[in-house]
Amino acid sequence: MLNKMRKTNNKGFTLIELMIVIAIIGILAAIAIPNFIAYRNKAFCSAAESDANAVAADIADYFSIPSHTLITTDDIGENIGVSGGNTRTIATTDPSVNITITVTDLSGRCPTEYQNAMNKTASPTGYWSGGVYTKLMQL
Repeated sequence: MLNKMRKTNNKGFTLIELMIVIAIIGILAAIAIPNFIAYRNKAFCSAAESDANAVAADIADYFSIPSHTLITTDDIGENIGVSGGNTRTIATTDPSVNITITVTDLSGRCPTEYQNAMNKTASPTGYWSGGVYTKLMQL
C-alpha cells in the first residue's frame, strides 16, 4: 500500500530543488540591483547634459533670426531646457564670441566617478565640476 501512495504522488518539486531555484534568483538579484541603481543614477547626469544641450539649441535658434545679434537671459525663457528641478544659467562676456551654459544637478545623484571622468581637460566644451555641468558655445 505504501508503494501505491508513492507512485501516485510523484508530481511536484522537492524542497532541495526549490531552495536551489531561490538561491539562484537571489544571486541574480544581488548582481542586477546594484547595476540598475548605477544606471539610474547616471541618468541624472544625462538629464543635466541634455538640459544644457537644449539651452544651446534654444540659443542657436535665437541667433538664427538675422536681427538677433545680442542675447540676454530674458531672451530665452526661464524654464526652457531644464528638467527634474535642475537650474541653469547663461553667462557671457561677449555674446558674439562665447556663451557659457551651466546646469546644476539639484538631485545630487550624479555619481562622482562619472563627473570626474568628464572633467575640463577631457572635454573642454562640456564638462562636470562640483555637481555643475558646463557647456561652452563658441559662435
